[in-house]
Amino acid sequence: MQITAAITRGTGEPFEITTLELDDPRAGEVQVKLTATGICHTDAIVRDQVYPTPLPAVLGHEGAGVVEKVGEGVTTVAPGDKVVLGFNSCGSCQQCLGGMPAYCQHFYDYNFSGTRPDGTTALSDGETAVSSHFFGQSSFASHANVSARSVVKVDDDAPLELLGPLGCGLMTGAGSIINSLSVGAGESVAIFGTGAVGSAAIMAAAAVGATTIIAIDLVDSRLERAREYGATHTINSGSEDLTARLAEITAEQGVNVALDTTGITAVTRQAADAVGIKGRVGLVGAPALGDEATFEVGASLLKGWSFRTIIEGDAVPQDFIPRLVHLWRNGQFPIEKLIKTYPLDQINQAFEDSKSGETIKPIVTF
Repeated sequence: MQITAAITRGTGEPFEITTLELDDPRAGEVQVKLTATGICHTDAIVRDQVYPTPLPAVLGHEGAGVVEKVGEGVTTVAPGDKVVLGFNSCGSCQQCLGGMPAYCQHFYDYNFSGTRPDGTTALSDGETAVSSHFFGQSSFASHANVSARSVVKVDDDAPLELLGPLGCGLMTGAGSIINSLSVGAGESVAIFGTGAVGSAAIMAAAAVGATTIIAIDLVDSRLERAREYGATHTINSGSEDLTARLAEITAEQGVNVALDTTGITAVTRQAADAVGIKGRVGLVGAPALGDEATFEVGASLLKGWSFRTIIEGDAVPQDFIPRLVHLWRNGQFPIEKLIKTYPLDQINQAFEDSKSGETIKPIVTF
């Protein structure tokens, strides 16, 4: 069938709106008519080939829409179901079987290779193959053939124009707080970076009862908004003394948890320095492959602190996305405060607004 899609043809080039050919869903796949798709930093770094998905490609991995067809063997959803789309995984490796699909042994192959596991692509442009199945979906398109493991059914009254980002960025931020770092009631948390992932982390920290939630960024407008959904303190690390302010807020004890959402190694070091005794540090940003961070390990040996990298908030999408929808319904995860929608033909502007900080979470609508 013919579909409309935003294609990435070359490294760093603007997205081009074009007509492509989409094949029929194969066994284990679901064909989804997209309603909306969030824009994530990962889309930008793949467009720029920081991560090497083959081009030309249709990116997009925060889709939401309605099931139109199901392939052989699919029993989890049916035509007419509303769905949110998450990342893909093999389902059979040790990590998947252990309930940790974000650490799937074949994560790259299933999410970044640009093909199905058998090497075929669902998309073509005339005689040219176009990379598909980005994060199991390639949702910068009017329709997509999606791995059944990427599909999460939601309630019939769920607002699909809002919920796509639950499939990656917002799930990552919230899951980092709830799943990965196990933030508890009464704890103190420092969130470095208040984009979509950091904002979701702030909301989640408030939802679980953290009592000191420190938002750190360079953009004052983002910091002001962070107070609307849970931040108790804000620090502009470009104009304020970060170390002094953290010491003031925590009575020189350091925070219990620090989360770096920026992927900038100098910030990762700042996050490590921010925690106190038995502190936990998480990294969810996407540094370039090969980047390294340094930590002080002499005096900090007495702190017993821990550091870990986090993928997709350690979430199982079929479990965690419905939980976030419930938090949203209860007013504890107000994602509407982050969102601005753009029609597909304004996708390049949406990326620019995300980069500048004007829009925290752009969503492309169809």
